[in-house]
Amino acid sequence: MQKLIQLSLIVLLSLILISCGSEKKETQQPQSSAEVGADLTEFELENGVGPIKEKIELGPIDPKLVKRGEEIWNQKCIACHKLDERYVGPAQRDVIQRRTPEFIMNMMLNPEEMQKRHPVVRQLLAEYMTPMTNQNLTVEDARAVLEFFREVGKEKKK
Repeated sequence: MQKLIQLSLIVLLSLILISCGSEKKETQQPQSSAEVGADLTEFELENGVGPIKEKIELGPIDPKLVKRGEEIWNQKCIACHKLDERYVGPAQRDVIQRRTPEFIMNMMLNPEEMQKRHPVVRQLLAEYMTPMTNQNLTVEDARAVLEFFREVGKEKKK
């Protein structure tokens, strides 16, 4: 039995050494921080990259949208985000004070491209070390979550 354990350890160590070999692999170099965002317009730098390409007119908070946004939040967002604390991703209660409504919606609707092309999102990715997953929200879903953020952003931290 002891010889079997020794043999297993030798095989395991050999595999580790082989996988750490000096063979060079061609990989695509990530863009430098100076290059990230260089191709974005002023609007995209402020409001993100995605389907929201114009400023959104926000009226009074819509309670129906808030309720729908909270349902979506509880189904799709809460696994990685909390309102008042850092979790897998950043806290979200005050996101409406940190980002424009258009940026928030573009992040929800187009996280992959935002993570590749937007300098602020690249910094967040470097800080949190976990990419945001695309939850396949519709524009209407993202608008409802935005409305939820507007409502909870008014509440004080408990």
